[in-house]
Amino acid sequence: MAEDLVVTRSWTIPAAELAERFSRSSGPGGQSVNTTDSRVELSVDLAGSASMPAYLQERVLERLAGRLVGGVLTVTASEHRTQHANRRAARERLAQVLREAAAPPAPPRRATKPTRGSKERRLAQKKRRGETKRGRQGRFD
Repeated sequence: MAEDLVVTRSWTIPAAELAERFSRSSGPGGQSVNTTDSRVELSVDLAGSASMPAYLQERVLERLAGRLVGGVLTVTASEHRTQHANRRAARERLAQVLREAAAPPAPPRRATKPTRGSKERRLAQKKRRGETKRGRQGRFD
């Protein structure tokens, strides 16, 4: 499965920049779990990647700062019984994480005033709540 990883239309990570490690997995699989290396760790060095467009590099590194270890992003997959399925799942997961990190920031919110109706509803609710609490005080005439 040594093929390039397509993240977006303008960003493809070549297979040479991806590193895969295999280990024994926990979970479903019965006795074969103890003998097969079906867990996959897929890593990519984002800090030293030559394939990442320059305009994305700062944004991606900033957004993934908590997940990077020495500039390297690692995802794991061990939910399937076969190594092949876990490799596919790890590649999809890595592409999804990178896609979300590379997404443009949301436009800033424009501040607006609350409407007259929303103010009236809020005050009416406060009055109802106050009446409820006043009724719980146990003062009976």
